[in-house]
Amino acid sequence: MPLHALPAPAPALLSVVTALGSPTAVREARTPSLRSAQGPLTPELPLPVHVLEQVTTRGGTPRTRLAGWRFLIRSAERVVAAGEAAPTADGWAFSHFCEGPYLASTELAVHQAEALPTPYQPRLLFVPQLYMLTLWLHADLTAEADSGLPGPGDLLVPLAPAPPGIAAHRAHRFAELLSVLTHRLAPPPLLRTSA
Repeated sequence: MPLHALPAPAPALLSVVTALGSPTAVREARTPSLRSAQGPLTPELPLPVHVLEQVTTRGGTPRTRLAGWRFLIRSAERVVAAGEAAPTADGWAFSHFCEGPYLASTELAVHQAEALPTPYQPRLLFVPQLYMLTLWLHADLTAEADSGLPGPGDLLVPLAPAPPGIAAHRAHRFAELLSVLTHRLAPPPLLRTSA
């Protein structure tokens, strides 16, 4: 089943395209593969990036917030970097370029998701406390990019490298992975000392 990707806001895409056309922005980026890329650079596969907040052991409902849009930057036959746009008070602005293992991992996870029998809306979900990025396959195909909390029908696919003990590229139901995350983020037990 094909994924139902949302179109990125035009100003977000324009900000990344403008940055790609700026020799200063590309030269100052900490992305050697972007600086050495030959030929035209094309932003593709826009995905809204959400941050998972408020994961606690007290059973509170976690929240997500839209933190930006990520575009994979293709040069000829391969992805060389990602460019992100962040929300501002008056729209969208270019944030940064990055590279690393999450690029290939994102591509792989998206290709795997396209083979699933159920359609999903692809997003990225970042868990900052574990420095973990997942492909969030949202079951609500009509949801706006800035809305939603992972629901019972949603899948989360941790991207590689995943934290120890969490399998990369294995689809998890949100509740299943939330249980693991809650356990991981629990404070260590207090040691009692005898007086």
